[in-house]
Amino acid sequence: MPIQANFSGAKIALLCDGQLLTYLRDDKPSIPWPGMWDLPGGGREGDETPLQTATRETMEEFTLTLDPAWVVSTRVYPGQGMNGLDTWFLVAQVPAGTFEQIVFGDEGQRWEVMPLGTFLAMEGAVVHLQERLREYLQDR
Repeated sequence: MPIQANFSGAKIALLCDGQLLTYLRDDKPSIPWPGMWDLPGGGREGDETPLQTATRETMEEFTLTLDPAWVVSTRVYPGQGMNGLDTWFLVAQVPAGTFEQIVFGDEGQRWEVMPLGTFLAMEGAVVHLQERLREYLQDR
């Protein structure tokens, strides 16, 4: 993945045997997408790469250490982030047993591992993440 000088954040879909790691965002009007189902990731800090951003956020939110070798897809979405900056969407195929290691952090109401199709069809999920996941599946 090329280092990107200007991007606002990165999200990552963690997949294992057709299951997807999700979490229900806090229901605070001061945050983007309050009370919606989301994927790990968030805003860039310092001069992080997209992978470093997604890895750090996954550690903060779920206490999971991601192996960069698990990442099977990276894609930039130009101009779709805060202040018109780019955002990144990554997909990782994680080994069996990864989700059993989760220790949920203090962001969000709860987490859930759900079938991929459930997330893609549900109302109340962050729509652009559903769209990005569909694009990844179509491109595979």
